[in-house]
Amino acid sequence: MLTIDRATRDAIVEHARRDHPDEACGVVAGPEGSDRPTRYIPMLNAARSPTFYEFDSSDLLALYKEMAANDEEPVVIYHSHTATEAYPSRTDIAYASEPNAHYVLVSTRAPEAADFRSFRIVDGEVTEEPVTLVESYA
Repeated sequence: MLTIDRATRDAIVEHARRDHPDEACGVVAGPEGSDRPTRYIPMLNAARSPTFYEFDSSDLLALYKEMAANDEEPVVIYHSHTATEAYPSRTDIAYASEPNAHYVLVSTRAPEAADFRSFRIVDGEVTEEPVTLVESYA
């Protein structure tokens, strides 16, 4: 189960809407081993595509160095789908390389609503998980 604070969820949805019609992407880091997404990091979709996302390799390397220095790990890896449902594509599954991460997808195909879903992707197997919204992690 993914537990995420409302402000972070809203920031992810806003990023997805802002970058539409291109896919948006980013990471929410948290303390190693905590499973708590606390630091929202929107990233640039280097592919600038409505059907594919790609983290810029330099930005991603810098992010992983920063997370290592802060004893953090990627708790949530997110991106949007602009014309399809919020479900991992074959490409998303093939590129999923963080077995402990929650893979969040946001569909922006309907302008009045955003479908926000979370998945675990391990060894090519996709498992949807419930999302619990909290106001804070108090």
